[in-house]
Amino acid sequence: MKASPPALLALADGSLWEGTGFGITGEIAGEIVFNTSLTGYQEILTDPSYHGQVVTFTMPHIGNYGTTPDDDESDRVWAAGMVVRSLSPVVSNWRARKSLPEYLQEHQVVGIKDVDTRALVRHIRTYGAQNCVISSLDTDPERLIALARAARDMNGLDLAREVTCQEPYSWNEGANWWQAPDTPARPEIPQPASRYKVVAYDFGIKRNILRLLAAHGCDVRVVPATTPAEDVLALDPDGIFLSNGPGDPAACSYAVEAVQTLLGKKPMFGICLGHQIMSLALGARTYKLKFGHRGGNQPVQVIKTGAVQISSHNHGFAVDPDSLPAGITMSHVNLNDRVCEGLEAPDKQAFAVQYHPESSPGPHDSDELFVKFIRMMNENRE
Repeated sequence: MKASPPALLALADGSLWEGTGFGITGEIAGEIVFNTSLTGYQEILTDPSYHGQVVTFTMPHIGNYGTTPDDDESDRVWAAGMVVRSLSPVVSNWRARKSLPEYLQEHQVVGIKDVDTRALVRHIRTYGAQNCVISSLDTDPERLIALARAARDMNGLDLAREVTCQEPYSWNEGANWWQAPDTPARPEIPQPASRYKVVAYDFGIKRNILRLLAAHGCDVRVVPATTPAEDVLALDPDGIFLSNGPGDPAACSYAVEAVQTLLGKKPMFGICLGHQIMSLALGARTYKLKFGHRGGNQPVQVIKTGAVQISSHNHGFAVDPDSLPAGITMSHVNLNDRVCEGLEAPDKQAFAVQYHPESSPGPHDSDELFVKFIRMMNENRE
């Protein structure tokens, strides 16, 4: 077996983190972030919301259950790179088709292992998310620090254009739940008497969002991020969905303008970047968090009921709740740092959440939001 090459992670603040390369031998720049999920590395890597980011996994042992095509959230790996403490040499899972290193090689991704990820995450929490470079080609420190400092800044960066689909397409495949052999099947979601037509803006949409919409009775037409409002209305949908995605929401002026036109005309549901774009369209402001929320264990409180839900997150920007105009209410709040996690605009038949109720990975505490969207479309029909 070929020996793994030495690798170096260099941050823009000049800090250096030694390790060993895996995946392909190469060099990549991006924004260094961390994810606290215990499982789901494949779903995280293939989530388009991670485009342009190097993901550090806080779980110290990564890769032991391998990879399978069933767990891809898109058709490629979007994360720029991967940082882990310990990479499992053994794959033990009946669903596995490839090991994690083989998967990264197939998708031409640079990884670094044997890094003190606990110290690295504490560094990011203290000094904030910032640009970095991983290299297993040339580990000259000064060169890599200079490259990190020259990498493009996430502020003002429109990445939705880079991850969106090129042409509209239809989706009607239901939830892809699986179960181990000889175990009872998971109950199916009850289907409505008639199905709903939903237009979904693709700012970086995940497959499990589409699966859950379909499983709840929606025939989904996915459209590119730059689709004008009039083209959406011409499809005469029952509802409009705004997806997750990467980058700075304020840079997506084309999407904000389209949503401003669409608000109030059809029921609307937004997730993550979709939540931020809806907020901007309503007149609110967004800002960049110091190190963001990323992981499947974030506590969010439903303000109306006081209920606490454990939720899946991936966002580096947030909505300023003090900027919400009259008639728009904050519906959810993060219990760790009081960040706005949802809003409701009843007069516009619109609502959105900052987190990821579709999970993949993560808990299913917030499945009710898809039911809420169906109920809104049904009431609008009547």
